[in-house]
Amino acid sequence: MKFTVVGSGAMGLRYGVLLQDAGNEVDFVDGWKPHVEKMREQGGVYVSRDHEDKHLVPVNVYYPEEYDGNPDCYIFFLKQMQLSDMLKRCEHFFKPNQYAFTCMNGMGHVEKLLKYFKPEKLVAGTALVATVLNGPGDVDFIGKRGAGSMNLANYTEKPDDFTHKLVEQLKKAQFNPNLTTNFRGTLMAKVVFNSVVNTLCTMFEMTMGEYAAYDGADEMSQQLIDEAYDVCERDGVQMLNTRKEELDSINYVSKVANPLHYPSMYQDMHNYRPTEVDFINGYLVKLGQKHNYNAKTHAFLTHEVHLAELGKQRELKRMREEEAANQTVAEKQQVAGR
Repeated sequence: MKFTVVGSGAMGLRYGVLLQDAGNEVDFVDGWKPHVEKMREQGGVYVSRDHEDKHLVPVNVYYPEEYDGNPDCYIFFLKQMQLSDMLKRCEHFFKPNQYAFTCMNGMGHVEKLLKYFKPEKLVAGTALVATVLNGPGDVDFIGKRGAGSMNLANYTEKPDDFTHKLVEQLKKAQFNPNLTTNFRGTLMAKVVFNSVVNTLCTMFEMTMGEYAAYDGADEMSQQLIDEAYDVCERDGVQMLNTRKEELDSINYVSKVANPLHYPSMYQDMHNYRPTEVDFINGYLVKLGQKHNYNAKTHAFLTHEVHLAELGKQRELKRMREEEAANQTVAEKQQVAGR
């Protein structure tokens, strides 16, 4: 099969590189200039696994404006707040017969993708795998090959021949896919997972394993799970897991699968970027409000993350002001020394 990955960051590279390794033809499209130029300069992307065996993997990478390929399927991996702009930049090469597949975090992307792809051409899911983009042209796959799992479903909840072929390729690439016929339940499972682990690990700057090792972690997780499930049940979502199974999943991924991993929200916060909290905890809050339900713990965490973002932006501003002041002093000293 032929794939084009749109949004070639950490997760986009993981899916694209492993599908390429499995014998598929894969192109990569991205809009971050330092990343694209670095991959072009070095002839591909450097890939590590658990910080070891760093090696160069050749990839074909393009800016949206210059791409004119014709894949069977696009794979979208972007931050929720980046998707609308990227879709506009890519619109010129979309064709009616092509499929869209995504495992993006949070909720909000489905509605945006449906503006460009027919409902019967949309497949979405969730990925329980961890990946880190160390910098431009340098990615680290966390976990042994074959570690992790994923769920996916057709928007129509009616798998077609293409969907089964997609699942086969994902199996070959060792993503351990599970095809369901429960679209919203499949996507909301990851929202609930992220609303606990991503958010709390980010707020307290710790790995998933460090969080799960805390004596009160189960109590904290259960409170957030219960609120999220209360919201989903009121909105008619049939969840894939029971509340207990969701807690067990959080503990397994945090303690066994990826204990050393800092979640993506932490990576964004640490690098002074906006987080996706409004599309995760904030989404649950808004969904609850539709049914006059107050998901107050999720609301509190959403505010906490935004407050922390504000603090990080002030920190970044101070750093830049200090750098500018130091540069000015250095320039004056240089002039005085002439």
